[in-house]
Amino acid sequence: MAGSVAERDGGGECGRAHGREGRRRGPLPSPGAWLLGPEPRRRPPLPRFAGGGRQWGKLEDGHLNNSLGSPVQTDVYFPRLIVPFCGHIKGGMRPGKKILVMGIVDLNPESFEISLTCGDSKDPPADVAIELKAVFTDKQLLRNSCISGERGEEQSAIPYFPFIPDQPFRVEILCEHPRFRVFVDGHQLFDFYHRIETLSSIDTIKINGDLQITKLG
Repeated sequence: MAGSVAERDGGGECGRAHGREGRRRGPLPSPGAWLLGPEPRRRPPLPRFAGGGRQWGKLEDGHLNNSLGSPVQTDVYFPRLIVPFCGHIKGGMRPGKKILVMGIVDLNPESFEISLTCGDSKDPPADVAIELKAVFTDKQLLRNSCISGERGEEQSAIPYFPFIPDQPFRVEILCEHPRFRVFVDGHQLFDFYHRIETLSSIDTIKINGDLQITKLG
């Protein structure tokens, strides 16, 4: 229509001739098209590996390293944010430091876990400073630790279950002097008091389960 308007503004036979020619080139859009406008854009799915893993992700800031130990720069895409994910937290945790996990829950989820650990040793297993486990069958968000192979007292109280299948989420784990303070989509859900005193030793993040990671920071 922009062309038709411009042609209509032109005077004389020349303008009218061009207008007639433009009308011959194709049918007018249906009346609904004038009201609805262009079809809204849909969010394309993120690419996956053949085995179902997620291929690409985006870091929001630079204090995480990838699984090879190389620092990851801001806004750089790299093929390491696949589930299960294990990444290094540069310098470990300290009061005031925040870990951000953004992602999308799978369509038919059972559970997923986000853990902050002291390294990634398997034998003996690394100490777990905090493990968050979202269980969709019971709509629970469980928290616990595991030190020297011994699991601590599990916590489960939350005001509501914040995760929805096939929907995005934002988890923030803020480290304070006595505790971790955990937010989901901007709302504080609970505190988890430190069971490991040396915060700087908490230098690894692990993510597993029925979710897709889109950003870490």
